[in-house]
This record gives sequence, C-alpha cells and structure tokens, in this order.
Amino acid sequence: MSRRSKSLIAVEVKDLVQCRPTAAFVGASWAALALGATLFLFGLWNAPTLALSEKGFYFCVLLLGLYAAVSLQKSLRDREEGLPVSALYHNISWAMLGMSAFLMLVGLWNAALALSEKGFYGIAFAMSLFAVITIQKNTRDTRQIEALLRQAPYHDDGMPASEDV
Repeated sequence: MSRRSKSLIAVEVKDLVQCRPTAAFVGASWAALALGATLFLFGLWNAPTLALSEKGFYFCVLLLGLYAAVSLQKSLRDREEGLPVSALYHNISWAMLGMSAFLMLVGLWNAALALSEKGFYGIAFAMSLFAVITIQKNTRDTRQIEALLRQAPYHDDGMPASEDV
C-alpha cells in the first residue's frame, strides 16, 4: 500500500470518529423520548374525564406509533444502504405510522378535552415519535461506524497504527 493511500485511510478513520453521534445528542434524544412518553402517560393517568377504555386507546396508539416509526426508519435506512427490504414491509411501516397519527388526530378531535389538553397530548405524541426515530438513527450510525473502525487499524486517538504509516 502506498504512503498516499495509507494517509487517506488515516483521514477516513479520523473522519469516522468525528461522525459518531455525540454523547450529548444521544443523551438529548433519550431524554426527549423519556420526557415525551412520560408526560403523555402522566397525562393519561391523571385525566379524570377520560374513561379507562379511552386511556387504553391512547396508550396503544402511542405504542403503535413508536414501533411504526422505528420500523419505518430502519426500512428506509436499509433501502438507502442497498439492503433488501420487501415492498410489503416498507409499505406496512408507512401505513402504520400514518394510521397511528390519524388515530391520534381523530381520537383527540372527538375527545371531550380542553383544547390545551388536546395540544398537550399531540405534542407529547409527536415529540416521542421524533425522539424514537432519532434514537434509532443514533444507534444505527454508532454501530455502523464501530464496524468500520474495527476494520481499520488505529490507536485510541484516531490516528493510524505505526505500522501503517
């Protein structure tokens, strides 16, 4: 291997290390999910005007939305990276994410809640979906970068091992 190609590998390794999601961003993503989901569930727990069946409905819609968002993000990323994803699975992921948003919208529209409460549930739902997508992306990016770094010899500081220079 020429000296030029060895230095290119070193630059690529250093760039990979810098492309890793920061701990602050990963922590903020998890905090956003915890905050959004906790507030949503806390709101359900303390909603005196909602029947138990309504609380169960909103809880199940939240779970459906979270799962569908992760599933869709994974299938989109797999397709982008050239991994096989069946059209059926991809379309079901889109449909379930859309269905969860539609069910939440219709449920809140028809609920006997104050407009501020409806907004609270809607924002907590959207925040949770966004956070879970971000967590999935961070996890995927981190694992992919770690796999690439295992293929290239380097020191902890991101520089190539001495035998490669």
